[in-house]
Order: sequence, then C-alpha cells, then structure tokens
Amino acid sequence: MRIGQITTPFGRRPAKLALIKRQIDVSEAPRDRAVDKWKVFRDVCEAKSLLALNDRPLAVLSALLSFYPEPELADGQGLVVFPSNAQLSLRANGISGATLRRALAALVEAGLIIRRDSPNGKRYARRGQDGDIETAFGFSLEPLLARADELALFAQKVAVEAAQLRKARERLTLLRRDLRKLISAGIEEEANGNWLEFEERYVAIVARIPRNSDTEAVEHLERHLRHLMDDVSKTLKSQLKSENMISNDNQNERHIQNSNTESTNELEPAPEKKQGARAAPELKTLHPGLKAFPLGLVLRACPQIGDYGPGGVIANWRDLMAAAVVVRSMLGVSPSAYQEACEVMGSENAATAIACILERSGHINSAGGYLRSLTAKTRQGEFSLGPALMALLKANGQPASSRAG
Repeated sequence: MRIGQITTPFGRRPAKLALIKRQIDVSEAPRDRAVDKWKVFRDVCEAKSLLALNDRPLAVLSALLSFYPEPELADGQGLVVFPSNAQLSLRANGISGATLRRALAALVEAGLIIRRDSPNGKRYARRGQDGDIETAFGFSLEPLLARADELALFAQKVAVEAAQLRKARERLTLLRRDLRKLISAGIEEEANGNWLEFEERYVAIVARIPRNSDTEAVEHLERHLRHLMDDVSKTLKSQLKSENMISNDNQNERHIQNSNTESTNELEPAPEKKQGARAAPELKTLHPGLKAFPLGLVLRACPQIGDYGPGGVIANWRDLMAAAVVVRSMLGVSPSAYQEACEVMGSENAATAIACILERSGHINSAGGYLRSLTAKTRQGEFSLGPALMALLKANGQPASSRAG
C-alpha cells in the first residue's frame, strides 16, 4: 500500500480528518489509466446534487481544468494547477474574490480537488534545468482521476432518478387532468354521487403538491389521486350502468308499444306528447368543453342576482346577462375583464361567474382581479363553475338534484 505525503492547508484553515482521509484514498487509487478531463467534468455537473454543489463551484472547476494543458488526466503528468485568483476569476466568468474563495472551499469539501499549499501560501511551480516542472503548489486534480468511475456512477444515478421523476410527474399530470374533467362532468351534469366530497378531496390533494418535489413525494401524491380516481370511476360506472339499463327498458317499452300499435291499427295517429310533460334540461354548448348550466340551477345557487334583472325578475338568459352587466359595474369589474371572461367562458358562463362573485362579494377583496383569475384558470382548463355552484347551493340550503327553470 502506497500512501503519499499528507499535506495541510496554509494559514488558519484547519486540517480536518475527513480531508486527510480523502488524500489517503486518492493516494491509494489506481493510477494506470487516463481519463478525459471534460468527460469527468460533465459527470460532476450531472451529479452536482449528490455532491452538494451549485453552479459557482462548477464554473471554478471548469476554470481550473482549463489551466491543465492536457486533454486527459493521467498520473505522472503533474496534476497540480497553480493559477492566481485574478486568473481564476477571469476564466470563471469574473466572479468576485469572496465568491471564488467559497467556491474553492466547496470543491475541496466535495473531495474534487486537494490543496497543495506552498510554505507561504502562494501558488507557483519550480522548474528544473530542463524546463520541466519539478514541484508545483496550487490545486491538485488527482481526486478527479481517482474518483472518475465513482463520479460516472453518481451521474448515472442522477440521470436514472431524473427519468423516474419525469415519468412520475407525467403520471401525476395525467391523473390531475382526468380527475379534474371527470369531477367537473359529474357536477355539471348533476350525476348521482358524492361529487362535492370528490371535489374537496381533489383540491386538498392538489394543494399539497410542492413546486419542487422528489420522486417519493410525487409518487405519494399519485397514490392518493389514484385512490380518488378509483372512487370516481366506480361512481361513474354505476351511474352510466344505471342509465343504460333505464335506456334499454325505455327502448323495450317503445318497441312493445310500436308493435302493438302496428298490429291493431296502422292508420291510428301516434299519441302526442302531453303538454304537462317536462323535458330534462339540456346543457347548452358554448366553446369546446364549456357548457352553460340550467338557468334555474344558477338562480337557486345565486339568488341575489335576481334583484338586478329587468323589473327585479330574471326570466331567461338574456335577463341574466343584462343583470350581470349592472352587477359588473357595481362590483368594480372593468369592461375589459368582463369582455375577456365572455370570450373565454362564453356569455352565459361569464354572467354566471358574476352571479357567483356577487354571492361571495363579502369574502372577495377585488372582484375584477378574481374574475381575471377565474378566466385564466378556465383558459388553462383548471376551473369549472360546477363546484362553485354546488357549494353555493349547499350554503343556501338548496338541493343540487332538483332541476328548475
């Protein structure tokens, strides 16, 4: 076993046992090969999170490598570089002296370079009669040669983890999109099910998603969203299966009635629809993916808007839109903000949004800013009026299942 000379730093910097151990490890590492210095540098850049480094130390390491004249790091070539602080700063994008010192300390702490300090702390080289460097004082790049394989494994590990995180985020994004649209569809079309509970669970889970998260955190949230998706899917399957059974029963009944009618009297006119029969309200399509809710549902959820209709009454969508213009001005919503909402949501939904804001005006500081926020979220597919209407119905003690207007 070969152990090279252990060096200690100049001045007040202490000789830490961890740094001494790294010198010993470097001296014991195999030296029978050469490695591309920029390949090692790229591995360090990839593995910077594992090495606890940021961009400044990496810039300084790149500058140090630029002072090494050979393309490959190899034993016997003199792996000590000795640039002055001024030269280093210039090649490291002109960083300040204090930043340079911190960056060099970080590289030493990460075990990527070793200080080879002279007796007076200066960096220089002493050459022999043949002009070759005999002794050099500065920063040794030996750790990069000794740890080349380890740094390559670090880089590979980070790349694998980054790929796993990217895939986990993609799955999470797809789950969020699908759940958002399925829950909105259930609420907007008033399907049977605990849609308000689903909405509350969805909002609570999504609110816990941090801006920067690791794979474990993303997969944890993904599991919660998958549990919610299972519940939503079961509810939808039950609803659609029930509707399919009813539809089949109706078809069978009509088939029997038509068969009986044809067999008894082919010239007998078909019975007209009773005047008192009530058709289920349809959702009027506005823009792709956006639907207007039944007017009666909106008025039950937002009764205050009725006071601003023509003559204090709202009998149709035109009356609601006229009332929304009055309320818009009263709440201080600019014409441009309301116009943008109409363009993105559709006129009926924009009027409905104003009605909802009126109901909640005591809790909203800026109605105009709030409407612009809703418009932006609608444009991105992240907002639906359904949950807001359902919440207002619940707050007003109105059943969501009854259909009026």
